Amino acid sequence: MHLQWYPGHMTKAKRMMQENIKLVDLVIELLDARIPLSSRNPDIDELGRNKARLILLNKADLAEEKYNREWVDYFQKQGYVVVQVNSSKGVGIKSIQGRIQEACREKIERDRKRGILNRPVRAMVVGIPNVGKSTFINSLAGKACTKTGNKPGVTKGKQWIRLNKQVELLDTPGILWPKFEDQEVGLRLAMIGSIKDEILNVEELAMELIGFLHQRYPDVLEQKYGLEMEEDVYECLCGIARSRHCLLPGNKLDCEKAARLLLDDFRGGRLGRITLEFPDSDGV
Repeated sequence: MHLQWYPGHMTKAKRMMQENIKLVDLVIELLDARIPLSSRNPDIDELGRNKARLILLNKADLAEEKYNREWVDYFQKQGYVVVQVNSSKGVGIKSIQGRIQEACREKIERDRKRGILNRPVRAMVVGIPNVGKSTFINSLAGKACTKTGNKPGVTKGKQWIRLNKQVELLDTPGILWPKFEDQEVGLRLAMIGSIKDEILNVEELAMELIGFLHQRYPDVLEQKYGLEMEEDVYECLCGIARSRHCLLPGNKLDCEKAARLLLDDFRGGRLGRITLEFPDSDGV
């Protein structure tokens, strides 16, 4: 599969971020815990240079806990403040205010020495489409102050949100980058739903996921769909179609429907906690 997706609004969003980065003290970067490296936009490091940084491993409940801990260690060794969160359930959210202060300790101390007291930390929230930025902000603020959605690209423009006297957040649209140098990165982004399914061959994508599961999580498909272990990924997809009665007229198997069902089950955590890339092998 060859994957590229860079709608026009992402160019505008990147330009807006470049214009506003000078207004903030901190960049809060949300990553998907299932693919922490693949969900890092390489443009963010350039944009956030010389800013305090906080990394949130979001949707941590969908990834294996042991790998979540390894990824926390991985990023901490690079000097980032890192927190595991599950924004939709509020897990880890209570610790965020303290970690923001920790990440901005040097800035707060500089302000104090200059006699500037009680100026709020201004933070830009960034991340790829569908990583959960708006859900995170709503959970942190305790109210629905931004639009949310389970499709990539819901947030279209910037929004300032005042959390309290200590913190103000700038929400930004999710942006990918113009070209995936590594197609495996694009594949993982497609698997978690950060690239719109409408532009994908979902059967091919589902078969790629099946191949990965056979390699790393060999019992998952048997447990979920009652399948015998099949080496042939297409036959396995057909098995899911039979198991879930995905049929076209004439009792022909509807493998596209089965593919969407598999992807939906994976993205919703119904296959169990699954990590797609691993720090012990540089994320692959």
